[in-house]
This record gives sequence, structure tokens and C-alpha cells, in this order.
Amino acid sequence: MIAKRVLVAAVAGVLFAAAGVAAAGNFSSDRQVDFFATGTHQFYVWCSGTNDYVATADGNNAEDAQQKLYTAAKAAGKPACWPVWQGRVAG
Repeated sequence: MIAKRVLVAAVAGVLFAAAGVAAAGNFSSDRQVDFFATGTHQFYVWCSGTNDYVATADGNNAEDAQQKLYTAAKAAGKPACWPVWQGRVAG
């Protein structure tokens, strides 16, 4: 009887752990999909020697949008600024 209870508890623990791993996997994969998705991306623009700011840019993916923001900051006379991706903006 005790062995049966231990076995049931062990199986329940394994199922609970598997559900947690599956849920955590969904969160990380959504973020990865957003990074490579076309659309509007939000960035925290870190600047050395001046104020930081938050900006958005459209792009084929986050890297494309990041390059557009970097180029715009450089053209505006802020060559020491670098956009750090925060996520894709729902639109």
C-alpha cells in the first residue's frame, strides 16, 4: 500500500515537472520568434556620455531595426549610442 502511494506521488511529480518545463519552453520560444519577426521593435538606446532613451523602429527583424536606429543615431551626431533590443511591439 505504501509503495503504491510512493509510486503515485513520484508519477505526479514527474508530470508536474514536465508541465513546468513545457510552459517555460513556450515563454522562451515566443521571445525568439519575436526577435526574428517583421514589425516594430522597441529598443533601449544606451549612450555613452549623454542621456539614454527608448525608441522604436520597424524592420524585417530585430537586427534590421537595430541597425536602422544605430544609423539614425549616428547621423544625428550621437555615434556613442547603441540600441539594445527590448522586444517586439504589438501592433
